[in-house]
Amino acid sequence: MSEAKPKTFYIKTYGCQMNKYDSELVAGLLRQHGVAAPEDADVILVNTCAVREHAEQRVLGHLTQLRLHKQADPARKIGVLGCMAERMGDDLIARRPFVDFVLGPDGYRKLPALLGFDEQPEWEENAEDRLETYTDIFPAHTEGVAAWIAVMRGCNNFCSYCIVPYVRGRERSRPAADVVKEVRRLAEQGYLEVTLLGQNVNSYWDGEHDFSDLLKMVASVDGIVRVRFATSHPKDLSDKLIDTIASEPKVCNHVHLPVQSGSSRILRLMNRKYTREQYLERVERIRQAIPDVALTTDVIVGFPGETEEDFEQTRSLLEQVEYDGAFVFHYSVRPGTAAARLPDSVPREEKIARLEELNRLQKKISLKKNRALVGRVEEVLVEGPNRKRPGQYIGRTETNKIVVFSPTRKESRQGLVRLRIVDASAHTLFGRELDGAEGETASAVAVAAASED
Repeated sequence: MSEAKPKTFYIKTYGCQMNKYDSELVAGLLRQHGVAAPEDADVILVNTCAVREHAEQRVLGHLTQLRLHKQADPARKIGVLGCMAERMGDDLIARRPFVDFVLGPDGYRKLPALLGFDEQPEWEENAEDRLETYTDIFPAHTEGVAAWIAVMRGCNNFCSYCIVPYVRGRERSRPAADVVKEVRRLAEQGYLEVTLLGQNVNSYWDGEHDFSDLLKMVASVDGIVRVRFATSHPKDLSDKLIDTIASEPKVCNHVHLPVQSGSSRILRLMNRKYTREQYLERVERIRQAIPDVALTTDVIVGFPGETEEDFEQTRSLLEQVEYDGAFVFHYSVRPGTAAARLPDSVPREEKIARLEELNRLQKKISLKKNRALVGRVEEVLVEGPNRKRPGQYIGRTETNKIVVFSPTRKESRQGLVRLRIVDASAHTLFGRELDGAEGETASAVAVAAASED
């Protein structure tokens, strides 16, 4: 009797780095089964985001397209995972009847049994699911030099606009020893950089270690050359953490510090738990400790009740801080959040106008900051070929700026390479490899600088 064909799966991911990591977790759970293109897969999984309405609309549109795959093979299963699945539940199946099941972020262990990949009974929902950390599962990380690691899940902040605490639950941190074990395994597999993830990563606490302790432990792992983290909440960015970033050579000089608004009044309505002045004090403290730091942020415009004066305060904050980059979004109502009870008073046209104005401003600032790097030598971690331009490679500086270059040596196509920045746009640096004389001079300067420190 011939052996049955192994079941295959395909995962489409929407949303943040945490969602991408969760897809790697799912692939880790199903790793013994083959990965296929959607038209060939026995199971199609869509991992979703519920943070903004636009993300949910994209998912619904993609699901409509997947109906054709279901029609081509009625035995094929289609499942929706993640935050949107948790928020909408069976209502999503009612809207897209060809979807076979939905599963929230804490239920992924059920997948092998649910899909019939394992001969164990399907799990029943229980309260312990909301304590899930998946700490014993090694994800099927995407090939490359950099990997993400979730060190905690959930959030306790309950910002009034945010759905995350409702779909991902309350904060729970993985034991530091388990995180370090995963990092060591990644280093053994050749990864050079890790990014530690959490909805509010600097509130990490495993009962013994805080996030500063964890950063030091991860930075001590042999083989790892860079450590990043995301995302920080300003109220939890302690002096201890800032000093750890400044003193640990492997921890990158880049802090993503979402501000959301420059108006203290709006910040209070957002339940962000800091004022404009307190935020700016943290920025000053960071720059005092880490002079070469790159700062990036998130901003929401058009929050309920945001006046022209409130918006102008946000605009002036961007001008004052001069972020290296900013992700600007217009407010969209998330059902079930506290802000959903507020009148959505800013017209959509005004939201778009404010978003476009901030994007124009930030582009100007980013271009200025990037052009200031022209002529400098930067150490770049090469990530791989530039898909848009054959023959070129792409990498990132320690401050998380994208650099594009044409390698002159085969060994420069992977790992760390020193590049002189020769041009810059608002979003990209352009580099060239140092020739022999330049390389020796750059090394001598670096040694001299290190001895002065």
